[in-house]
Amino acid sequence: MSKLEQVLILDPPADLKFKGPFTDVVTTNLKLKNPSDRRVCFKVKTTAPRRYCVRPNSGVIEPGATVTISVMLQPFDYDPNEKSKHKFMVQTIFAPANVTDMDALWKDAKPDDLMDSKLRCVFELPSENDKVNDVEDIKATPVLNSAKSDGPLSSMAAAKPSGGAPDDPEMKRVMTECKRLQNEMSKMAEENMKLKDDGVRMRKAARSDHMTSNSSALLGRESSSSSTTSLPSLLVVIAAIFIGFFLGKFIL
Repeated sequence: MSKLEQVLILDPPADLKFKGPFTDVVTTNLKLKNPSDRRVCFKVKTTAPRRYCVRPNSGVIEPGATVTISVMLQPFDYDPNEKSKHKFMVQTIFAPANVTDMDALWKDAKPDDLMDSKLRCVFELPSENDKVNDVEDIKATPVLNSAKSDGPLSSMAAAKPSGGAPDDPEMKRVMTECKRLQNEMSKMAEENMKLKDDGVRMRKAARSDHMTSNSSALLGRESSSSSTTSLPSLLVVIAAIFIGFFLGKFIL
């Protein structure tokens, strides 16, 4: 018995494209459409389960319904010369009536009842034109937002630049952050002035202590020299008194 053809319609049908840069999580979508009149169970598998996060990775699609699968590529060091060997497979089976245990359904499924589709992963870096278009879109978005207004003031609102809108939450946040930075700079300037004043006072105090110590040393030297000089003078006076005393006795 030949293998059943895939009943679901996949979009994209063959390649899952991931556009860098790959320094952050990159997400691409896979749509599964059930064109049949029966419920279909699906399961998404990959050859690199540690590199991808798939939500949802399994489930049931009602007749005529479409399910969007988010495939999230985790950050990694991209090498342009290395070709991706990662692949995905969408496996499906018609859901039996009153199915409750999905694990048991897949475990007991017969190979002839399974349908599958394979997709390969393609990594792309943004071109220079894409980068320019992204920048232009970012610049144009605030202008478009400012032009959306109701009533007779719509033309005036559109004429105002988006960066000057006082009610813009982003602008308020930026202004608040600027004020906080200005306050911090003012505080730092005040602390710097205080440190300079403290340094000047410390230098003056050191200078004063040095002059006081020099004056004390000079006074000590002068007092010692004066005491040394007064000692011989006292001896001369005493000797003169004794000589006068003896001379007076002899004369009398």
